Amino acid sequence: MQIGMIGLGKMGANMARRLIKGGHYCVGFDVNATNVDNLKQEGGQGVGSLQELVASLPVPRILWCMVPAGELTENTVTALSELLDEGDIIIDGGNSFYKDDARRAKTLATQGIHYLDVGTSGGVWGVERGYCLMIGGPKQQVELLDPIFKTLAPGKGDIDPTPGRDNFTGTAEQGYLHCGPAGSGHFVKMVHNGIEYGMMMAYAEGFDIMRNADSENLPENLRFDLDLPEIAEVWRRGSVVGSWLLDLTAIALVENPDLSNYTGYVEDSGEGRWTVQAAIEEAVPAHVLTAALFSRFRSRQQNTFSDKMISAMRKQFGGHIEKTKPS
Repeated sequence: MQIGMIGLGKMGANMARRLIKGGHYCVGFDVNATNVDNLKQEGGQGVGSLQELVASLPVPRILWCMVPAGELTENTVTALSELLDEGDIIIDGGNSFYKDDARRAKTLATQGIHYLDVGTSGGVWGVERGYCLMIGGPKQQVELLDPIFKTLAPGKGDIDPTPGRDNFTGTAEQGYLHCGPAGSGHFVKMVHNGIEYGMMMAYAEGFDIMRNADSENLPENLRFDLDLPEIAEVWRRGSVVGSWLLDLTAIALVENPDLSNYTGYVEDSGEGRWTVQAAIEEAVPAHVLTAALFSRFRSRQQNTFSDKMISAMRKQFGGHIEKTKPS
């Protein structure tokens, strides 16, 4: 198939590479001309504007946006809506807020333009491993684009089917799934990322406990000097807590066991917040996901007012004096 890729950063460029390798004709555009040149050198086509991109594709045009969520995505979709014709398709593969997807789909439908939201998981490894795709949008257009989704997805690989799925005929085992109408793809990806926050926090806390198992605050006979890279490695093999996140943890610990090349300042890209908000709207308890999100906020602060307030209260009721913070 022929497709235009808008945004040739780490994710967009790798997705374009995978599509080209899979036999698709891919035209790329990015505000950074160097990214466009790089794609051209690797067998893709490149253009210098959205107008050129639209003009280079046959009808119905397929445009995949891989630009940062929020204002940039909004502006890109708006600009495309002024260039496209009835029957053309816009795909947002970033991490947009699902309610924005539903609104955009409704607006574009008045022009006869189809809108799909595709939650995309796989990161920088996706070009080799494939991307897990969670798709929202009209069924007919999703089916039309099946060759593209199938190329981007990882396929069955060496993962055994879940027992009892003998009579299932969908695409989930291939690594992509039509979740429902516009917004549903990014809704599922949003919850996916919320879960990811919780899993990462659980690993982080567990390894921190083991790292401090030789603390001087412990009785001498209960102090353990544990080899964290080796523990991560043994857990990868047959353990209940094995996962790709653990695989990546093991890589990081081999590269630098004390992680001294990190500051511990943890960003969040928005999906964790939206997941918690969805839980509130649905009145669904989400203790772990919420705590993991708040932990990310906490990682960006030192000597917060709440820390000072707790110290002040402890001094008032118990005469506790703050210890000097280690340098």
